[in-house]
Amino acid sequence: MRKYMLLAALLAAGPMGAAAQGGYKLVKTVPLPGNGFWDYLTADSAARRLYVTHDTKVLAVEMDSFTVTGTINGLSGVHGVALAPEFGRGFISDGRSDSVTVFDTATLAKTAEVKVGKGPDAILYDPASRRVFAFNGHGDSATAIAASSLAAVAEIPLPGSPEAGAADGKGRVYVNIEDKSEVAVIDSLAMDVTAQWELAPCEGPSGMAIDQAKGRLFIGCHNRMMAIVDTASGVVLSTVPIGSGVDANAFDPGTGLAFSSNGGDGTLTVVGETSPGKFSILQDAATHKGARTMALDLKTHRVFLITADYGPAPDRTKKHPRPWPRVLPGTVRILVLGR
Repeated sequence: MRKYMLLAALLAAGPMGAAAQGGYKLVKTVPLPGNGFWDYLTADSAARRLYVTHDTKVLAVEMDSFTVTGTINGLSGVHGVALAPEFGRGFISDGRSDSVTVFDTATLAKTAEVKVGKGPDAILYDPASRRVFAFNGHGDSATAIAASSLAAVAEIPLPGSPEAGAADGKGRVYVNIEDKSEVAVIDSLAMDVTAQWELAPCEGPSGMAIDQAKGRLFIGCHNRMMAIVDTASGVVLSTVPIGSGVDANAFDPGTGLAFSSNGGDGTLTVVGETSPGKFSILQDAATHKGARTMALDLKTHRVFLITADYGPAPDRTKKHPRPWPRVLPGTVRILVLGR
């Protein structure tokens, strides 16, 4: 009888059921070559490949054997990787060269370079328009690139400094405007901004993920909260406390879980919809200080984060008033969290 009571309780919890209970822990540590800094991770669950941006290169890591299978070199301050699978192409934002490098996903060979706005950072592929959107952090704009012809077809002015974005698959692209605490909505076909949404009480939005089926954005905010936003109206439906130093979010449609990687305190916050419209923290899993970006494998439901050990920060200068601490040689690594 007790077994059936437990089953009924899990079913009553909604579509997430037992998966909503979190239970993430470190299952693997994968050392990486090199000592430079990193930014976004991108998981290709179908091809079983994880792309790791790492200063002047991108590493390709096999997601099942955890081996580095290739490297794309000769880049300049890389930030993110976007994939256009129907064209067999990947796109890398090169922040210091104001360009996007195009590569062949089969061979990892670089095939083209596209000039974009100033300081491209986050980058995504929108399947509805078949365009890549590079968000130019220092240019307050987004550059749209045709994935077929590789032409930069538009530079879209934005109301402030863009951070991470997400596409709904129906012709809408959402992007955080970090310095204004807003979301800008881009019509990916018309290539213009159609709405600006205030995110209060969220401040300094950084990471973003989307639940396309239910029409929700999960936004990581620098004042230690996740904002859940309706994609039709822009209404902030709920907020959930998270750790400090968030820079990425993810959503798993297979489990209904949302994630926040918090590099300031070294945690992965796992959030679930515990009842209709009510979101709660299910877990704050330990990671490592500095693990601020992540990627999600939709097949295994594992989360990949990147971090390192640090030495003292360089002295402050006028040019670099808040310098990054030094990465200790031989300590860069991927953390694999699973259940």
